[in-house]
Amino acid sequence: MMDLIAYVPLLPLIGFAVLGLFGKKLKNEALIGFIGSATVGSGFIIALMIFLSMIGMPEENRSSIVHIFTWIQAGNFSIDLAYQVDQLSILFTLIITGVGFLIHLYSIGYMHGDRSFYRFFAYLNLFIFMMLNLVLASNFLVTFLGWEGVGLASYLLIGFWYDRKFEGTKIIWTGDAAKKAFIVNRIGDFGMLVAMFLLYTAVGSLNYADINSAAVATFPMGGAMITAITLLLFLGCTGKSAQIPLAIWLPDAMAGPTPVSALIHAATMVTSGIFLVARNATLFSLSPTTMAVVAVVGAITALWAATIGLVQNDIKKVLAYSTVSQLGYMFLALGVGAWTAAFFHVMTHAFFKALLFLGSGSVIHAMHEEQDIQKMGGLKKYMPITSRTFLLACFAIAGVFPLSGFFSKDEILWHSFVSGNYILWGIGVITALCTAFYMFRLYHLTFSGKERFDHHHVHPHESPITMTLPLMVLALLSAVAGFVGIPHVIGETFGHIPNYLQEWLAPVFATANAQLHEHHGTAAMEWGLMGFSLLVALTGIFLASRKYNTNAYNAAEGQPGAFAGFRKLLWNKYYVDEAYYGAIVEPLHNSSRAFLWKIFDVKIIDGMVNGSAELVRMSAEGLRKIQTGVVQNYALIMVIGIVAVIGWLLVQL
Repeated sequence: MMDLIAYVPLLPLIGFAVLGLFGKKLKNEALIGFIGSATVGSGFIIALMIFLSMIGMPEENRSSIVHIFTWIQAGNFSIDLAYQVDQLSILFTLIITGVGFLIHLYSIGYMHGDRSFYRFFAYLNLFIFMMLNLVLASNFLVTFLGWEGVGLASYLLIGFWYDRKFEGTKIIWTGDAAKKAFIVNRIGDFGMLVAMFLLYTAVGSLNYADINSAAVATFPMGGAMITAITLLLFLGCTGKSAQIPLAIWLPDAMAGPTPVSALIHAATMVTSGIFLVARNATLFSLSPTTMAVVAVVGAITALWAATIGLVQNDIKKVLAYSTVSQLGYMFLALGVGAWTAAFFHVMTHAFFKALLFLGSGSVIHAMHEEQDIQKMGGLKKYMPITSRTFLLACFAIAGVFPLSGFFSKDEILWHSFVSGNYILWGIGVITALCTAFYMFRLYHLTFSGKERFDHHHVHPHESPITMTLPLMVLALLSAVAGFVGIPHVIGETFGHIPNYLQEWLAPVFATANAQLHEHHGTAAMEWGLMGFSLLVALTGIFLASRKYNTNAYNAAEGQPGAFAGFRKLLWNKYYVDEAYYGAIVEPLHNSSRAFLWKIFDVKIIDGMVNGSAELVRMSAEGLRKIQTGVVQNYALIMVIGIVAVIGWLLVQL
């Protein structure tokens, strides 16, 4: 059964080839949408069959390497295109194909009438193919193939509407947003490449199985080499998963179509960094320094992005900063050794954040491309399905019991607390408060209160079934997905209900967990912290509802007042973009103009090219004087030449 895994990425690749080569000739949106969606949906069915078969297997048989072909063979160096099917990769595969299928289905309605409808679905299929290679790979090089592939696909999708400009805090051409994402990610990718070289030097292999089995014997705990390798890997993760200092690309990536935001920036690509750390948990567990860096960076990023989200007025920008913040939560979990909790939040976040993005797309679709929530309000009576599913997702991400976000977020906070990282736990709690506040600010300004849009130009309406059906499915998943990871204290209280997710992933993280100190807390402590986190979420919801669920809301909110200075700081995103531009972009641009162009290019490169031409011209200028057109001169030169040759021969004798 596991051999069927090769068909899961192959089907979207076929879809990409068919749509890319023949899509323009098909001219039938329904057929194009069917091809794009069916290839991904079929992959989900195959992955589900493999998952169900794995459940019935003994634990030791649940991991298998499926060899496709030998990719590179040079001397002793050999790399196979092979897939590692185990408990971790199959769950990621189910999320990618399952959520991906729903987003493909949604896109049929959202992208209706677009002149490049076929091209959009071709790019989506390409992205799914590359993402599946990333998570299924049995070695670093195949992962890197998928890693770079999703970077390419995201570039194509973010800049899909290359003839448009995206209006946020400033006008951005979608091509610039795509280039920003591509370039920033290349910085992190350099770190991953160097880490791969160091790993091969130390272990002699890039296969995950070989590295995992040899890691403990090869690298001493806290050694310089393992710390360097893991920090470089984490640098790659900060690029793909938008963490400080490489978090600046993701908000601008909202310039792409909304289904792109849902697929790439909620459920799949941005979780690549989480996957890479989880897949190499054994390596990271051997470096306490790196673990501390991962936890601190994750916590700071979570709070940084959450506070910025408090003041954003673009519906997609709020969700973008929310994504950055939630990814920070996941890295916080990884940093404290809560591997399963991190994946748990990846899963629940994929459901409710994809739902939020698709819900925002439904709103934008109904509001004729308007994205400013200050120009909305009162939409719930026009869009009942969208508003209800969006509200459920808001409760889920806020961490309200018994929705999925409550269980996964509480698990992260619990592990942070019992590991003794009380400051990081405190940052997580403040972030949770901010999350609940900005999400319900977003909900109420969009769906509640008075209508603030122009009725003469905007006529809100519910989206078609191809868009609302994925919303309802994701809403169901957002509601019930948390029950696969019920905390032990709750499970013991209600009839010994096991934590299915932890039991399923335990073998994957067994070696890593053996390197870490186990932390335990009392049941009373866990109940208390659980109740406190729920109280924090409800407080944020209450404060936002009290302020924004009213007909008296004024769009001039946030003008000079008690917190005007702090609000300005948040509105300008702590001036991070400006700092990067002033410290890196502008100096590079100026030095490139002053030296690389005006001196190196114009004077040296052009000088060499022009100089060689001038040398030939000068040589020709002298040689052409030999041709006088006088026959006697030519005869004289021939005689001189003959005499010279005879003289040289006599000397040789």
